[in-house]
Amino acid sequence: MDESQHARIALDRLIAERGENYADLSRLIGRNPAYIQQFIKRGTPRKLDEDDRRVLARYFGVAEEMLGAAAPDPARLATRGRRLPAVVAVPRLALGASAGVGSLDDDERAAGALAFDAGWLRHMGVRPQRVSIIRVDGESMAPTLNDGDDIMVDHDDAADRLRDGIYVLRLDGVLMVKRVAMGPLRGRFSVLSDNAHYPDWADIDPELVDIVGRVVWTGRRLH
Repeated sequence: MDESQHARIALDRLIAERGENYADLSRLIGRNPAYIQQFIKRGTPRKLDEDDRRVLARYFGVAEEMLGAAAPDPARLATRGRRLPAVVAVPRLALGASAGVGSLDDDERAAGALAFDAGWLRHMGVRPQRVSIIRVDGESMAPTLNDGDDIMVDHDDAADRLRDGIYVLRLDGVLMVKRVAMGPLRGRFSVLSDNAHYPDWADIDPELVDIVGRVVWTGRRLH
């Protein structure tokens, strides 16, 4: 049995043990959904790309050698006994939360995933299985959030824990990201835009709003 076959067997075993699936892991490394299955079942490609192997090894918390990497050189042997930090795949949803005129997109299929250090997520106080990444559409929350930014939404932190902050919510069927300000009327809150050129909604009846989750992190591409 050659090294590439050992790697395929090891990866398939890790997937089964952790309850993962081929398609999600393929998206984690930026490949088409059938990529990992083809590698394991058909041996195509014959071996994993170095960058793909590194991400998968970190995700499962194993040494790259288990997934087909060459034996480490002596300079790396000193760190070989250390367990690699575990990473978690957070789904990136196929929708945008409007920060502008309003989006009616309600397609919550996963369109990929972003990998985050599991310890960092715990430090953030979120459960990995209850967060997702959503794209910001529009400029009504600028400069806090800009068009095209990715935001991490904590779905555990919703209506029952509502307080001042930035949330993804549905208002009149429109998915949007806005600032929530509590009071002054008891039981009511306002939905605000950080950009003064966009409207606010004051003293809203909570029954009219579906709170999707609180925004806990944002990332953006620099141009």
